[in-house]
This record gives sequence, C-alpha cells and structure tokens, in this order.
Amino acid sequence: MPATDVLACPSCEADVAFAVPPVLAEITECAECRTELEVVATDPVLLALAPEVEEDWGE
Repeated sequence: MPATDVLACPSCEADVAFAVPPVLAEITECAECRTELEVVATDPVLLALAPEVEEDWGE
C-alpha cells in the first residue's frame, strides 16, 4: 500500500510516511530516531516534536 503523505522528521530529517491521511493531534514515531511526533496541522500536514508527558502528582 503506497503512503499518502511523506514528511521530514523535524528531529533527524528522515522520511515519516503515513499510509492513511493523518489526523490532527495524531502521535507517531520516527522509525529512524524513535522521536515521538505530533501532527499539528493537516492542510498542509505539519509535524512537530510531541510534548513530553509529565507526571501528575494530584496537585
């Protein structure tokens, strides 16, 4: 199945391919550098580094 969108990883510039059109706020991982990426726009599709998940201590 051909990829519908191929974008450059913002961390290492490797190709990140999507088999189906990505949706806003979707999280994916770069196969090259293993960085988590977030889809921040869909027209055109833009990737950014996903925010770090912080611990919630109930405060």
